[in-house]
Amino acid sequence: MTRRDAAAALHRSLSRFVAHEEAEITLSLVAAKARQHGALGCPDLASAVRACRGHGDHWPRVLEIHAASVVRGFGSDRLIGNLLIDVYAKNGLLQWARQVFEGLSVRDHVSWVAMLSGYAQNGLGIEAFRLFRQMHRAAVVPTPYVLSSVLSACTKAELFAQGRLVHAQVYKQGFCSETFVGNALIALYLRYGSFKLADRVFSDMPFCDRVTFNTLISGHAQCEHGERALEIFDEMQLSGLRPDCVTVASLLAACANVGDLQKGKQLHAYLLKAGMSVDYITEGSLLDLYVKCGDIETAHEIFNSGDRTNVVLWNLMLVAYGQISDLAKSFEIFCQMQAAGIRPNQFTYPCILRTCTCSGHIELGEQIHSLSIKTGFESDMYVSGVLIDMYAKYGWLDKAHRVLEMLGKKDVVSWTSMIAGYVQHDLCEEALATFKEMQDCGIWPDNIGLASAASACAGIKAMRQGLQIHARVYVSGYSADVSIWNTLVNLYARCGRSEEAFSLFRAIEHKDEITWNGLISGFGQSGLYEEALKVFKQMGQTGARYNVFTFVSSISASANMADIKQGKQVHCRAIKTGHTSETEVSNALISLYGKCGSIEDAKMEFSEMSERNEVSWNTIITSCSQHGRGLEALDLFGQMKKEGLKPNDVTFIGVLAACSHVGLVEEGLSHFKSMSNEYGVTPIPDHYACVVDILGRAGQLDRARKFVEEMPMAADAMVWRTLLSACKVHKNIEIGELAAKHLLELEPHDSASYVLLSNAYAVTGKWSNRDHVRKLMRDRGVKKEPGRSWIEVKSAVHAFFAGDRLHPLADQIYSFLADLNDRIAKIGYKQDNYHLFHEKEQEQRDPTSFVHSEKLAVAFGLMSLPPCMPLRVIKNLRVCNDCHNWMKFTSDVTGREIVLRDVHRFHHFTNGSCSCGDFW
Repeated sequence: MTRRDAAAALHRSLSRFVAHEEAEITLSLVAAKARQHGALGCPDLASAVRACRGHGDHWPRVLEIHAASVVRGFGSDRLIGNLLIDVYAKNGLLQWARQVFEGLSVRDHVSWVAMLSGYAQNGLGIEAFRLFRQMHRAAVVPTPYVLSSVLSACTKAELFAQGRLVHAQVYKQGFCSETFVGNALIALYLRYGSFKLADRVFSDMPFCDRVTFNTLISGHAQCEHGERALEIFDEMQLSGLRPDCVTVASLLAACANVGDLQKGKQLHAYLLKAGMSVDYITEGSLLDLYVKCGDIETAHEIFNSGDRTNVVLWNLMLVAYGQISDLAKSFEIFCQMQAAGIRPNQFTYPCILRTCTCSGHIELGEQIHSLSIKTGFESDMYVSGVLIDMYAKYGWLDKAHRVLEMLGKKDVVSWTSMIAGYVQHDLCEEALATFKEMQDCGIWPDNIGLASAASACAGIKAMRQGLQIHARVYVSGYSADVSIWNTLVNLYARCGRSEEAFSLFRAIEHKDEITWNGLISGFGQSGLYEEALKVFKQMGQTGARYNVFTFVSSISASANMADIKQGKQVHCRAIKTGHTSETEVSNALISLYGKCGSIEDAKMEFSEMSERNEVSWNTIITSCSQHGRGLEALDLFGQMKKEGLKPNDVTFIGVLAACSHVGLVEEGLSHFKSMSNEYGVTPIPDHYACVVDILGRAGQLDRARKFVEEMPMAADAMVWRTLLSACKVHKNIEIGELAAKHLLELEPHDSASYVLLSNAYAVTGKWSNRDHVRKLMRDRGVKKEPGRSWIEVKSAVHAFFAGDRLHPLADQIYSFLADLNDRIAKIGYKQDNYHLFHEKEQEQRDPTSFVHSEKLAVAFGLMSLPPCMPLRVIKNLRVCNDCHNWMKFTSDVTGREIVLRDVHRFHHFTNGSCSCGDFW
């Protein structure tokens, strides 16, 4: 045998061993040939490179072969170069691969595909696309394999615009019929979320293989388009292709997403019948199906028979018991997992932490947090995001912020959880500051972040920032997101921008309950109560479904207008739709009837409730207190405690007000002390003002002053105003001047402060001091709020001022009033309006100017309303002594019930007496 024949035989042996991936034998033969014959040819070196592919421990030999090829003059050879590019690229050494690529004397399609595939496999989509453009400039016609590689690179790097350009090249080169190119296009559009384009590519493909169907089914299943995924599976079966494990796993995910347990069970049966080997992905998909469909028992059976070393299965079982809020079982699984030596991953902790969050066991969540620190997962963004959400939801915002600060790399989820937490607890300024900080860090907000930021703007009526966020919504491409539009509608409505709110509202094509509720609650919170009720009416006319929030917002709007008629209409609608069984709706109804002066209806609604919470008790206690039923309020407070409900700060405001209105000084002080001593409630200025009111109404002004001076905080305007009001009633000008001094320092432009001081001087006969206060008001540009009263007659609200002559029936009203005054004078009424004016002023003033607005409203009501209807009057100021006395006599003479709501409370006048017991 000649030397050439021997070399050829050895080369054939090399090629055979490479085909069988006998790397060690191949490399040994190469070495033997080098020893026997000296020089190695290009085919020999190529065989050696092939032998090293996929063998990470042969890197030294790859480098030796690469070096040998360069030394022997084959460094620019295309055969060896293509193989080296492929080896380097597959192992992530892209710089070396590119160096070999650039050194090739001639590049063929294999060279370009190897380099492009290397970039694609390593997630360097931009570099792959740049290389493709270089190839295009070099006038190299791309093959289907090249286009497929570039499309895969664009998909992985989410370069969707570039992918569309490559798609154009596919059309241009006529490769649309190539199945693997079509598969790459489908994967691109599915990742982009353009399901219509993906389906269009699919329908245009002349031949589809299993990869085509699997890609489509998986893409739709991952995006929770379960029904479409199942439709594609039907097409796959009609085409004669049999599903494999990948198909079944994706279909199981689709069934889980749409809750089709029956179809999922059929796939499970098919899997067993076809004898397919169940890998960890299929096993996980099966478990996920039964978990999401609520069949926890079957899920547990699969878990027990499955691969117990698979952490994914453990995580799914944690999700299963978390889904039914079974924290005990979930924690048991977590403990078993640790006992079995299964190391938790970044998804394990969020599974158990979410269950802690849903069940309210924040302390256990803290312990899991500690464990995540020990195992090194605290810095994981996914774990930290769930921790922030857990702490934020329960008001532990300092801890939530600390977790955020500890994160080295913060993602949009972490920031958004923190922002949402602030908004949830009405810390809107902090939420907007965090939103700005997130943007300063270069994080682009998602739809949830934008919605939360818009909610924060609505919470503090920050319209300017809201407009900026509205603009960002368009820039970020979320202009079609209904959740953001709903929030923006609420923002404009809460800021009183009704036209913009309605404009946005009309632009939403598919309105849901949240859309309607956002508009109703927004108008209600901005004081546009009539608009809120109009929207409620429109909602019913369109056939939209009401929910709890609809009724609560609408009833609250009626309550704030003191419109009992419209409130009862909403109540009737709630009864028809079965929403009166909801605690929140009943609470709103109690508040409605309490604010509209119908305390009996409020009490009836409370008594009919099947379940009561703290808000229920607080509302009825406050209502009774405001209606002069202090003893009933205190009795309800006792019942509340017996039922095991802990009173809060709102409860004590109602209780203290009740003590004030019935003159229970010592009991009121006892309740005040019990706040911190027994219930751990720290008093706020409102509670101190209530105590001052208790002492002031009882005439214990020295004690009230001492109490104010000993407050642990600086007294606010409410406290000093309460003290000044008591001084005016009891004619104690010394303490009154002290209170006025502090009050005018705190609120120099509040007219009520000046009026109280002026009246205090007037009732004590200090006219020069009174005149000085009035001059001070004029000099400072402070205008007294005029007294005004309202009464509804025949669905129209009539407003009156003191001495008002503007009403169309003014003459009849004054005539009726004169006759009424004669009648009540005969049973002992004497007008007492002159104590605020000295004799000269009384002579100069028109007598009608002493007729206060509430008298005119009552006279008009007596003229206009049927005898069976009570008169409901609202006044914007505190009712004076004379009008209070006048209404008692009027109720006696006419036999009518008069309900007067002044700025402080309700007065029910019947048969010559008032519900306040003349103690107001």
